[in-house]
Amino acid sequence: MKEKVSDFDALLSPLEGDVLGILWPDKKLRVREIHQKLKRKVALSSVAVILDRLHDKGIVARKVETARGGVRYIYFPTQDKAEFEKSVVEKTVNRLIETFGSNAVSYFNDRFKR
Repeated sequence: MKEKVSDFDALLSPLEGDVLGILWPDKKLRVREIHQKLKRKVALSSVAVILDRLHDKGIVARKVETARGGVRYIYFPTQDKAEFEKSVVEKTVNRLIETFGSNAVSYFNDRFKR
């Protein structure tokens, strides 16, 4: 059974999750390399767009590499999977507390007493 990258549907699209699943094992890859490792049929340009979105979100970083015919990006994750998940949980909990205040704190206290 394939391991799910994440259940953060609001944060990551399925394709973003698949791309991160390829990058997280401390890899630095080009768009074409990631495209070749994907288990789903998707256009190379779609992978490039997804990586650009992940870069805009700060989830991946990129460096420019000079290649024959121009330049290309090498992408790599800014955090490992555990750090990413922890940061998502932290941001989510903080947002809940900011939005719902003492009700959220009370819920967490009740929830973790079980």
